[in-house]
Amino acid sequence: MIAFLKGRLVHREPTHVIIDVNGIGYLVTISLQTFSEIKEQENILLHTHLAIREDAHVLFGFSNESEKRLFQQLITVNGVGPSTAIVMLSYMNSSELKTAIVQEDAGALQRIKGIGGKTAQRVIIDLKDKLKKESWEESQPAISIGTNNTLRKEALSALLTLGLPKAAAEKSVDAVLKKSGNTLTLEDLVKQALKNS
Repeated sequence: MIAFLKGRLVHREPTHVIIDVNGIGYLVTISLQTFSEIKEQENILLHTHLAIREDAHVLFGFSNESEKRLFQQLITVNGVGPSTAIVMLSYMNSSELKTAIVQEDAGALQRIKGIGGKTAQRVIIDLKDKLKKESWEESQPAISIGTNNTLRKEALSALLTLGLPKAAAEKSVDAVLKKSGNTLTLEDLVKQALKNS
């Protein structure tokens, strides 16, 4: 509902901040990771997640999108609520936490206050493959730069409309772009991608 807040930092503590956005003060719960990244900035932007409980609406804030995404993945795990996820992100930074999950290091997770053996195992089982896939995608070279990006998007859209599965369409378009670069028209790119798939 509230994707981000951009405003003046009026109060800062290791667990929360208050941001003045056009005269309204938002109390935002943060992790130690975000606390150390925002330091003494006067104007800040925090990516936020709104958790609605019976007794309260709580805003959680993150200094970057990747921490917010990891938080949102953690709260999908049975037994991990928003408060526990923030504690996890305070004990370890995002990359340490991802590494512990991907390497199935239940011991590292159990050192976090409030995380027992069962919860650690559930986090690993539920998130290991998702995080592996994400880090693989992030490590892939971005072939789609500049003009290529628009061309790629339009070609993908056309191929999906033609009924190609998303993964196959992406693989095929990227292969054609790698070979031919920006020399293709949209029509040629779609035709060649269809031949490849």
